[in-house]
Amino acid sequence: MLLLGALALGGCATSIADMPLIGTPAGAPARPTEAGGYLPVHDVPPDRAEPELAPAERAKIEAELVAARDRQASAAAAKDAAAK
Repeated sequence: MLLLGALALGGCATSIADMPLIGTPAGAPARPTEAGGYLPVHDVPPDRAEPELAPAERAKIEAELVAARDRQASAAAAKDAAAK
């Protein structure tokens, strides 16, 4: 009973891949020697070199996109009507 308890608790302490009889498969990549470091969560991207769009430019681009969407929707509706 004591031996079974020791084996059960010992299984929690080691990885199966590290056991000498089981090991890793032949095609497995090598394990890194050092554990990976922490992600750089405090690094922020650099400021943009170019300024933001002016509100007038942004409105112009949005209007062009809406017009393109409307043209595509009307072309698709015309195509569907012709197919019926």
